[in-house]
This record gives sequence, C-alpha cells and structure tokens, in this order.
Amino acid sequence: MLKGPEVCTDPTMLATHAMGVNYFKEGPEVALKPDSEYPDCLTSSAFTPRLFKIHLGPPKKLEELDPDSLEYWRRLRKYNTWQRNRLKKGKKL
Repeated sequence: MLKGPEVCTDPTMLATHAMGVNYFKEGPEVALKPDSEYPDCLTSSAFTPRLFKIHLGPPKKLEELDPDSLEYWRRLRKYNTWQRNRLKKGKKL
C-alpha cells in the first residue's frame, strides 16, 4: 500500500523553516531569514493592504458603487446576464 509523505507537526519548525521547499532527497529544510533581509515587496506587511481586502457584509447595490470602478461594471454585466436569462426562459425554441 502506498504511503503519503510525512507531514511535519512541530510548530517551531513550521514557523522558522520553509517546509517542503528543499527539492533534494536528503538535507535540511530551508531556514527562513528575518523579514529585514527580504525585499519590501515580499514582506507580509506589503501584502496586507492589497491581498486581504475582503467585503464580508451583504453585497453592495449597483447605485452604491462608483461607475468608474471595475466592480461596478462586473455587477452591471451580471445583472444584464440575469435579465437576458429571465427573458429567454419564457421563449420556446
């Protein structure tokens, strides 16, 4: 029977090493450097404002969105698709 890869559960190793990055069969795992040694574009503080901006509340109405935003035009396209589908639903082929 095939056995899956071993999974590391040691919290200190998970916090200080990049587990699974070493592509050699033998050898130590790659240790993480301090944040100051990485470029600004790779530090966690640089990713926070752009990647994790998520709206968890109810969806905004079309009137509440800015007409110059991409979100507005995507929502408008979705509403138009729904409208076309409703109109096609009653037609016979």
